Amino acid sequence: MIVRVATLHRQVFGLGTISDDDFPSHRTVSAIALITTFLTAARQLQIHTGFPINSGLRPASAVYGVEIRKSRLPNIFSLQDWTSASECLQSPADYDAQLAEKVSRLETMMTPFAAPDVEVFRSPVSHYRMRAEFRLWHDGDDIYHIIFDQQTRERIRVDQFPAASQLINQLMPKMIAAIRDNRTLRHKLFQIDYLSTLSNQIVISLLYHRKLDDEWQQAAAALRDQLRAEGLDVQLIGRATKTKICLNRDYVDECLPVAGREIIYRQVENSFTQPNAAMNIQMLEWALDVTQNSQGDLLELYCGNGNFSLALARNFRRVLATEIAKPSVASAQYNIAVNQIDNVQIIRMAAEEFTQAMNGVRSFNRLEGIDLTSYECETIFVDPPRSGLDEETVKMVQAYPRILYISCNPQTLSDNLQTLAETHDVTRLALFDQFPYTHHMECGVLLTRKA
Repeated sequence: MIVRVATLHRQVFGLGTISDDDFPSHRTVSAIALITTFLTAARQLQIHTGFPINSGLRPASAVYGVEIRKSRLPNIFSLQDWTSASECLQSPADYDAQLAEKVSRLETMMTPFAAPDVEVFRSPVSHYRMRAEFRLWHDGDDIYHIIFDQQTRERIRVDQFPAASQLINQLMPKMIAAIRDNRTLRHKLFQIDYLSTLSNQIVISLLYHRKLDDEWQQAAAALRDQLRAEGLDVQLIGRATKTKICLNRDYVDECLPVAGREIIYRQVENSFTQPNAAMNIQMLEWALDVTQNSQGDLLELYCGNGNFSLALARNFRRVLATEIAKPSVASAQYNIAVNQIDNVQIIRMAAEEFTQAMNGVRSFNRLEGIDLTSYECETIFVDPPRSGLDEETVKMVQAYPRILYISCNPQTLSDNLQTLAETHDVTRLALFDQFPYTHHMECGVLLTRKA
């Protein structure tokens, strides 16, 4: 029996490990009850994490997941935007049908809010994923990438992954060929993560259940140099318990053409980035379109590396944006500088904290020197996590004449709209097919204050 658990590993710990000895100490974790439940269940089960085993595999085209024998983990894990088996197992011929089903589902969810017709943005049917994470399976003398089918619990061998970028597909067999007969690179390697760009840069992370020493660094450097000699712009990273070794750097620089301008985005390994670059461009251009002729300033919550902030800056006098993750804030500051944008201000704080500051509940040292009262924000932009906006933030955003809401979970968007629709009308609605061949939907709404 197979259960996906790496989503929890990656979201909570930033690594694909499962034993309590492997949890990195640098990441503060608040979901103690969830972790305790996970560890208790894991200790009671036989868990295979990449050592040799004889078993039949169904070939396909990328992992994570762990094989769980004898029992089932509690149903506390969910697939979000990680590599999924459905992206391997469906044909491009199915694309139109699955997209139509999503449109119908979104229309039904938005009916109570008298939403306009859905603007539908299609994804490329292949090579749309700029990042992918795979478990590495050890089978005698052989090794290969695998994923786990969420429905059947089968392990699926992945030699090529059509959903991933052409660069990732080019590197997958090269990495396997280089690692297979190299004991230093192969020993206790259990996962390979790829982060690529449209500008043909890629960073590859190798995750291990062992200490990484000088011998590993020498072998990894030799592999990096070999790949670069073939004309590939590759960065290699090694990860283990409490360890991260960057042979050169841990980021790629993406360049996206957005409404006639090129925008450079620094994307750091193990930080959130939009996985579907082609769809990201369409999302940015849609956001630009719906905010044309805007008045005043823009307030943005959950800005990440400045993905939307930089693109929307041209439509507003000033942009004030918040983000809690330090790596994302650092990337956003770099992106502002390299794109020579002078009207965007990034603040490192949670949306809930910013709400408290705006309401005068608390003061924060991080806001020293920033006069919030000088901003005349007529529009607020939110791109929250799957949980949506908390109750206090929903009340806060209602104070703005226009609300631009990008949602990776239409259900929590619908929940938020129950309150927002009391004061605002849905005037634009879009579906962005960020993850073809999955149930997942990304959507955007523009809300304007009722007359």
